[in-house]
Amino acid sequence: MVQNDTYIYVCSDAVGETAEAVVRATIRQFTSKEVKIKRYSHIQTEEEIETIIQEVKRKHSFIAYTLVQPELRAKMQQEAIKEGIRAVDVMGPMMQAYIDTFNDAPKPDPGQRQVLDDEYFKRIEAVEFAVKYDDGKDVKGLVLADVVLIGVSRTSKTPLSIFLAHKGIKTANLPILPDMEPPEQLFHDVNRLVVGLTIDPSHLLKIRTERLKTLGLPAQSKYASMDQIKKELRTANEWMEKLQCPVINVSDKSIEETAGIIMNFKSER
Repeated sequence: MVQNDTYIYVCSDAVGETAEAVVRATIRQFTSKEVKIKRYSHIQTEEEIETIIQEVKRKHSFIAYTLVQPELRAKMQQEAIKEGIRAVDVMGPMMQAYIDTFNDAPKPDPGQRQVLDDEYFKRIEAVEFAVKYDDGKDVKGLVLADVVLIGVSRTSKTPLSIFLAHKGIKTANLPILPDMEPPEQLFHDVNRLVVGLTIDPSHLLKIRTERLKTLGLPAQSKYASMDQIKKELRTANEWMEKLQCPVINVSDKSIEETAGIIMNFKSER
């Protein structure tokens, strides 16, 4: 049984997002949910690494690291071997493959992706767009978006919109209600991708029931009744057939998986 104070350490001379993402993906493959992540960012000195290594040793843990500076990577490797702990170089093998194949060297400054360039501001603009045009707040967004997500309540439209926004994709989403007619803006001939999100009725019933419990509302609400769910899904199917749009069943998919499918749809257009 994993104890509550069990940690995996993430170390970086930048922010550490890459290593943390890999660690979180790893944790999800195991049944325990009690492992925590402790991140050390913007590491600049070998002394910092020595201190972290000693803490990790005391905690009987291991490290996942992304260090661009060669001297810091070497120090991490040396200290880990010396103290007998595991230290996983998340980016090292990939960087070495790049160096060997393309005869190039990494930029001297860590955290290159944090540069305030056009891509950065594109992501910021996309996030602001996703918030402004979330949940059908303004139908103008259905025309202005790069991607429009449609689906019944609890098909992950909002988190998907935000995830795609972080990839620089302006995303609007629209909920589908029973017997509701699709707005005319969905049929405008503009350069955008409309994607329908569907879900298995039994899976949606479980999600909505849990949602009501979280809100402290009775599980017998119409919102979580099978009749209501089937009625909503029938309307959603009618919309998607009219629009002839690609449809994704999100029942057993993570946000990342669904977003990957949508981005593939977009790249194929």
